[in-house]
Amino acid sequence: MLQIGQLPTCFPGGYRGRNEDVGVESGKGQDNFGNADTGPKVTYVPPPPPDAEDEIFRHYQTGINFDKYDEILVDVSGTNAPPAILSFEDADLSETLTKNVYKAGYVKLTPIQKHSIPIVMAGRDLMACAQTGSGKTAAFLLPILAHMMKSGIAASQFKEIQEPEAIIVAPTRELINQIYLDARKFSYGTVVRPVVIYGGTQTSHSLRQIFQGCNILCATPGRLLDVINKEKIGLSKVKYLVLDEADRMLDMGFMEDVRKLLSSPGMPTKEERQTLMFSATFPAPIQSLAREILKPDYIFVVVGQVGGACSDVEQQIIEVDEYGKRDKLLEILQSIGHERTMVFVKTKKKADFIATVLCQEKLPSTSIHGDREQREREKALHDFRSGQCPVIVATSVAARGLDIENVQHVINFDIPGDIDEYVHRIGRTGRCGNTGKAISFFDRKGDDEQKVVRGLVKILTDAHQEVPAWLEEIAFSAHGTQSYSSHPSKFASVDDRKASRGGFQEDNSYSGSSFTKAPAPAEEEEDWG
Repeated sequence: MLQIGQLPTCFPGGYRGRNEDVGVESGKGQDNFGNADTGPKVTYVPPPPPDAEDEIFRHYQTGINFDKYDEILVDVSGTNAPPAILSFEDADLSETLTKNVYKAGYVKLTPIQKHSIPIVMAGRDLMACAQTGSGKTAAFLLPILAHMMKSGIAASQFKEIQEPEAIIVAPTRELINQIYLDARKFSYGTVVRPVVIYGGTQTSHSLRQIFQGCNILCATPGRLLDVINKEKIGLSKVKYLVLDEADRMLDMGFMEDVRKLLSSPGMPTKEERQTLMFSATFPAPIQSLAREILKPDYIFVVVGQVGGACSDVEQQIIEVDEYGKRDKLLEILQSIGHERTMVFVKTKKKADFIATVLCQEKLPSTSIHGDREQREREKALHDFRSGQCPVIVATSVAARGLDIENVQHVINFDIPGDIDEYVHRIGRTGRCGNTGKAISFFDRKGDDEQKVVRGLVKILTDAHQEVPAWLEEIAFSAHGTQSYSSHPSKFASVDDRKASRGGFQEDNSYSGSSFTKAPAPAEEEEDWG
């Protein structure tokens, strides 16, 4: 029988084996330039994005519950917030941009788009929180592009130093590439040129892409700081700074990079630029920290409840101990058949191991995590999207933002130790009005389970899901755990400025200009880069 750490060989996407240089392609070590101390030089050049118009505008259909979005309550706080719009016609987009919106299959605004588009168009800073799969990317891309097209952006090809008007930062390579493809789609047929750069790829390739012209730069933090340090990007013309998955970008794992970006030579001050933050979760300490980089009169938009799960996802919690998880997973997957499924685990080694076990059981599977080379990560996602491998086993590197069609099931093989991470994981299904199912294995002896059990009960209750009696019993007896009920403002459902004007002052608090205790990373063993 295979043990964790034994070589997996059967799942598609490739695997480097025991001699792989783990860390070379992941996280803070994502950009290597031949230094003997850090491993071999990265030579991977990603394939070019599709050029055919029908491929650029490929999209999947909204689900039967899409119209339910109109029933979701929206809370807007801040002074003199512009009123919401009701249709794309009200957005005052250019003719070309409007045409691209409809070609992309966008017919009706979602709540986050109705409120965010006029706010951004009015030049206001924004913190926006909405459930996963609710159209946040278009909510910031469309008004930025509308402004650029109206102001007469000129092509900037072959300038020695490129000076983008917008910089969009996200924590994972897969997510930032997805944002880039959306930007490319909406700007089709215009002189606006989006560029994407991220770790795990050849640096000279990133520089060539920038050199060909760059109006919108989509980047992961490490690679962005690298090209800034190489003086290939000038920041003086930046009008828009967007942090997607902003709560992850502002925790202590990435805050150092954000601070370096904000203090880079030429970066406009917060008074001179427009800063936009989007996520599905905004813990109150992160809200407090965000105020360092937002103008004082920023607007906070909450669609539904901050940190709440989408009600289109049917959630089920199954009690199973650690040693029974594998058999239970096989049982569920064999009953599911070939329906597209994401399985989340805690560690990289376990992701490869479980994928191998599934392949041996004739369940075609692949894996994705931070120690796989970039070409392997992209191959794994391609195999999953295409249906060649209907099951992908992932760490938290795939938990946020990824928009993959027809993901019908999410299985938490390992419960995450952070309730926000749970929300993001199950948000890979039930997107854009489609329905989905999320099953989570719960080991009552597990440390992570004890951390999130009360928050889990709250998430289930708010989403009108069945809460097992045994789970309520564990939650009631849990002590010292993450809890919505015991620290309500930590997981505020509205702008925490309403509760306090002096800064968040609980444990895990923010006071003044720095954390007294940082939120824990979602998975300590995973680097996202």
